[in-house]
Amino acid sequence: MAASPLSADSIVRQLHAMLGDRHVFSSANALARFIDEPRHRFHTAPVAAVQPPTREKLQELVRWANENKVPLVPQGGNTGLVGGQIPLTGREIIVSLERLNAIRSLDREAGFMVAEAGVTLQEVQERATEEKLLFPLAIASQGSAQIGGVLSTNAGGVQVLAYGNARKLCMGIEAVMPDGALYQGLNGLKKNNTGYDLSNLFVGAEGTLGFITAASLSLFPQPEDHETAWINVASPAAALRLFRFMAERSGNTLTAFELMPRFGIQMQLKHKVIERDPAASLSPWYVLAEISRPRGGQEGLLAEGLEAAFEAELIADAVIARSLSERDFLWQVREQMSSTQSLEGASIKHDVSVPVSAVPELISRGVEAAEKIVPGIRPCPFGHLGDGNIHFNFTQPEGADPAAYMAGAQPVHDAIHGIVFDLNGSFSAEHGVGQLKTDLLLAHKDPVALHLMARIKRTLDPNNIMNPGKVLAPELLAETEPPAET
Repeated sequence: MAASPLSADSIVRQLHAMLGDRHVFSSANALARFIDEPRHRFHTAPVAAVQPPTREKLQELVRWANENKVPLVPQGGNTGLVGGQIPLTGREIIVSLERLNAIRSLDREAGFMVAEAGVTLQEVQERATEEKLLFPLAIASQGSAQIGGVLSTNAGGVQVLAYGNARKLCMGIEAVMPDGALYQGLNGLKKNNTGYDLSNLFVGAEGTLGFITAASLSLFPQPEDHETAWINVASPAAALRLFRFMAERSGNTLTAFELMPRFGIQMQLKHKVIERDPAASLSPWYVLAEISRPRGGQEGLLAEGLEAAFEAELIADAVIARSLSERDFLWQVREQMSSTQSLEGASIKHDVSVPVSAVPELISRGVEAAEKIVPGIRPCPFGHLGDGNIHFNFTQPEGADPAAYMAGAQPVHDAIHGIVFDLNGSFSAEHGVGQLKTDLLLAHKDPVALHLMARIKRTLDPNNIMNPGKVLAPELLAETEPPAET
């Protein structure tokens, strides 16, 4: 996009006049929290950050930005891991919807809630619980992740296996378009066959098409209880066999099936992140499995399934949580798997997915390839085996220099992504594309799909003010001709 004719000082003055002093931040100290993202990888500061107090003020801001070609970067709870919420050039304005934080309504009978973009995921969960209902999306950052960002990145989490990702849980949205118009797509309808599903365009678009300001979110009956177990397995292949066994016995009541290596537990014990070992005994791999028992459902289904799995020689040992505190502890160990890696030094990370049946091959081939590239590298692949999404992380060799290790990360990335593509997988399962993976998208997405995405972006946002440079590479937006037939 062409540079705005306005100077930085002029932009800040006009923002103060438009939104009021308490809603505009432009000093280095005030901006620090807006660019302090979880991986400390992206550091570009904006001209300013703003928090519009109302939807109408957001519309006014967007109209002004479109007229003056001032780029805007939507930001939720600033928990994104691929830099989608951080400026690229320093000419942008970060727009936080933190103050649009009302839960507008909850319809218990129809099974949905309307929440504004600035409501945190945890607040949505808690409000549902008050009504003895469930909003099942659960991620480690749910205390600060906001609904606008959760939907914009199509977040996944640990219960996708049974309930689906953010897109599946969103019935409709309200959004401010790049020209300031308001798209009103909120509804609580299970069936609505009236043409294109425009709300779906915004879910997963990472703020490149407009600002999600509110959403209708699906709610479910609250389970009567959870049955949770930490299970020893010999390998990812053994974990896959156990998954198939348990899924056949438990159906949709199997709501989580998480794979973890022993190395992840060793790190947490070493650094005293946890005080005791969650496992019954040593094993190279573990599974955290959970059954959510509906009201009136059979009790002890998980224990019964594990007993049958033991008899079938699928498992050798397991621990079943006997209290809520024990369940919370097991999930705490799982959720800390990634963050604890930083205590061991630098980590090369991948958020990838393959068909569930290919997870064991992904892990075995990936570990072998990385160990050849970096002798002494310490693999820590973990995650959602039940839906094929593995966080394929590699901790630096003991005693290695972190900067030198990360400087040599590209061959590891290339190897892992090459295996993923060979297995018909995706390089981004639930974290999005942001500014980190635009080159990968350009290189590996279907050319016709890329062309259509670019046409949609140019049509809805001709001045390219909405999160420019994220998801779609600039050279893609410059193209006007469809790809040649092959």
